[in-house]
Amino acid sequence: MKQLRPAVLAGIFAVSGVLSWAGARLWNAYGTLPGVPLAAPIVLGVIAAVLLATALSMRSRLKAQRERRPEAKGVEPLMAARAVVFGQASALVAALAAGAYGGVGVFLLTEALDVPARRDQAWYAGFSVLAGAAVIAAALFLEHVLKLPEDDDTPEAPARA
Repeated sequence: MKQLRPAVLAGIFAVSGVLSWAGARLWNAYGTLPGVPLAAPIVLGVIAAVLLATALSMRSRLKAQRERRPEAKGVEPLMAARAVVFGQASALVAALAAGAYGGVGVFLLTEALDVPARRDQAWYAGFSVLAGAAVIAAALFLEHVLKLPEDDDTPEAPARA
């Protein structure tokens, strides 16, 4: 399994941000703009908390296992793989969602702050971007915690004379 690259996540964030900003401008030209739900930053925050709790739990279990404590619970490889996949999927979706909410938020900040309801939508969009960044950070931390050590047992090619 390949590691997530922050550049890929930044690219997803930027592309979805530009597309959602353009979509918000187009949608606003027709008179209505879909709202940013209040639940968006809450759900992203909960996902970030779950990822962080998983990472901290796995880190302490792995540390206890390395120190060979008798009460140490091992980490099952399949459970670790599932956690990494969940973290990677969450980071990808969070980058997409944060970019989308960021694009709408930029549109609202530049064009529509005179309406109080739209000002609230801009706040929700901003908090969604922050919560998306928290998901990405927690997912990268989880991936770092569960990274396997490099395989140093590979035989080297014989030296040629």
